[in-house]
Amino acid sequence: MSSGTVGSQYRRPLRTDERKGPVVAKFVTIGYGDQDGYDRTDAAVRNEAHAHDARLLEYGAVTGIAGSPVQVRNHDGAGMTVEGGSFMSSALPVAGFSIIEAATIEEAVELVSKTPCAVAQGVVEVWPLQESP
Repeated sequence: MSSGTVGSQYRRPLRTDERKGPVVAKFVTIGYGDQDGYDRTDAAVRNEAHAHDARLLEYGAVTGIAGSPVQVRNHDGAGMTVEGGSFMSSALPVAGFSIIEAATIEEAVELVSKTPCAVAQGVVEVWPLQESP
């Protein structure tokens, strides 16, 4: 896809549910990356990745940069404890999160493959979001 072109991959895909009408599949994405990997990536590649993110936002993606996490526990409802820091660890820090819409997980993978974390030496996880009824 050429830079600046909005193709079908940015349109909100619709499926139909006979009972409820149009349904859009949603995916949670978690981007991992660090400043060193970002800086090693060619500026033109980074700029196109940011333009890609801007197009995703324009067509309904919800994105954000990761802040500092806390862990919350309330085992058996007996009392809440809060501890600073992430529960899971990885080789790269969490850089951000998105909720995107796509018809299939394959389409969601294609969409995130052009984002900054994916192109700048990082990785993006794609999780199907199964919303509660």
